[in-house]
Amino acid sequence: MRAFIRVMKALSDPGRVKILKMLEHKSMCVCEIQSALKLAQPTVSKHLKTLEDAGLVTCRKQGLWVNYHLNETRENPYAAALLENLGDWLGDDPEVRGLLERLPHIRREDICRKS
Repeated sequence: MRAFIRVMKALSDPGRVKILKMLEHKSMCVCEIQSALKLAQPTVSKHLKTLEDAGLVTCRKQGLWVNYHLNETRENPYAAALLENLGDWLGDDPEVRGLLERLPHIRREDICRKS
């Protein structure tokens, strides 16, 4: 039951749901997620840790960046079931749709160059 509760708690925050929807489309680093959601870096990192602990996302270091993506290992059956259905959910939500439309314009190279 713990694994189920962990997944449900991870989904209890709109920011974390938005992160999952974005990661459906591409792997992203913290700075890209931060820019897309207009949240502080510690908040984004905390959200990612919660999603990772629930088995929903994983990360991989690539050069300067740590890329987050949806977990493909499907070790947690509840996380796996959720991720299988995620693509069919919230496609008609205006906030999610707007976020996904902005994704192609959010590039880490541009974000880090401004810093």
